Amino acid sequence: MNIAQVISEYGFPVVATVGLLYMIYFIWGYITKEIKLKLGETTTTLIGLIDRIRMLDNDIIRLQQKLDTVIEIREIQDKKDTKGSN
Repeated sequence: MNIAQVISEYGFPVVATVGLLYMIYFIWGYITKEIKLKLGETTTTLIGLIDRIRMLDNDIIRLQQKLDTVIEIREIQDKKDTKGSN
């Protein structure tokens, strides 16, 4: 049975509706089978990246505190050296 016979027997709106329903079913199946799996993998990767960014942020904070401490100690020593040389 060719498409022209089907259209003449059932009418174009019915054939078009059946075709659109099949297309929607195909797209729904593709999304649930393929895209959901990839989204799950992507979510896992994203969580790992967020954890790494948090660790790097904590490392940067620690380094900044160490630098602040070193700068403060040098300032104190410079003040002692200037007082001692007077």
